[in-house]
Amino acid sequence: MLKLRYLHPFIHRDLAQKMVFLAGPRQVGKTTLAQYLGNQEYSRFQYLNWDNAQDRRTIRESRFDARARLLIFDELHKYRQWKNHIKGIFDTHRDRFQILVTGSARLDLYRRGGDSLQGRYHHYRLHPFSVAELLGLQNALLPPKELTFPESTAASRKAFAALWERGGFPEPLFTLDARDIRRWRNERLERLIKEDIRDVEMVRDLSALQILGDILPAKVGSLLSLNALRGDLQVTHKTIALWVEVLERFYYHFRIYPFASTRIKSLRKEPKLYLWDWSQLEDSGKRLENIVASHLLKAVHYLTDVEGYRAELSFLRDVEGREADFLVTIDRKPWFVVEVKDSDAQVSKSLRYFQERLRIPFAFQVVRQPHVDVMNGQIRLMSADILLQALP
Repeated sequence: MLKLRYLHPFIHRDLAQKMVFLAGPRQVGKTTLAQYLGNQEYSRFQYLNWDNAQDRRTIRESRFDARARLLIFDELHKYRQWKNHIKGIFDTHRDRFQILVTGSARLDLYRRGGDSLQGRYHHYRLHPFSVAELLGLQNALLPPKELTFPESTAASRKAFAALWERGGFPEPLFTLDARDIRRWRNERLERLIKEDIRDVEMVRDLSALQILGDILPAKVGSLLSLNALRGDLQVTHKTIALWVEVLERFYYHFRIYPFASTRIKSLRKEPKLYLWDWSQLEDSGKRLENIVASHLLKAVHYLTDVEGYRAELSFLRDVEGREADFLVTIDRKPWFVVEVKDSDAQVSKSLRYFQERLRIPFAFQVVRQPHVDVMNGQIRLMSADILLQALP
């Protein structure tokens, strides 16, 4: 199993100056990355997990190994006073210890209220494996220049096929036993709700939250209506909005929103929803759209967390019903647009319209079919493995 993850060198660099908060879905490899970094880069480190009773006492009493150079705090966000506590540890011991905090919830959201941690940490989001990461590629994204596309190879097609079939989470991706993969998928949502969300969030009806988690895969790629979900579960709009936010906060799904511009009559309402684990989608069109969405989100988070760009992922849709699946912007300016087609090799008229209307520098249409890479006017039509290996 691969151990060196794409964020390793950047986290190690930033730890020399500030704390690092590493968030991401459960079982995406945060603990493995943290401990591997500790073993590779430090003569001694101390790993402390809030879920362990003895480690909790150590954390609360601030009794740390004096010989350690790195302190790793896992799932610390489950401690209600964690922000003030970690601030005190950092301010007291910043010259002795480097500090890495990992968690399966969005740690950047938990900075609201209490003592501010601003200026004391860098925040990273660890994503599942991607085509480029499986191939060991370290792509330099240089907005607003065009992406650099390696040629499709047997290795890139094999990497795409593995991610398509198993998803990007380390355990199912590197497990050859089909039975264990099925069990992992079946247990993931239940453990997320009963072991992670229950410890942090004030959700009374966990069984209904699990039902919502079962419903959401059918909504992938479509406009997400909270009113429709509210009707399905017979709860108030406020409750369904909270539940959707909670599942998103714990990296079960993510939402992207329509891009607003005076150049088009855009819709400014419902977002589209995608899953962090695309492998549970049975529909091939939805799975392809989700795997592309996940790779693009990883690229946007990389540009934001590592390079400091104001990068965003959105989609295009206007009142006439024209739509393009994904738009990547830098400082709210369009950089490139992507349309995903499971089998249709005809260039989308909507894609061509939006590229011209919004003056988008680069436009790509992605298909699942291998060995496709042609220019059609200003639009590049290509196989999925070609586009994806150009991203982080």
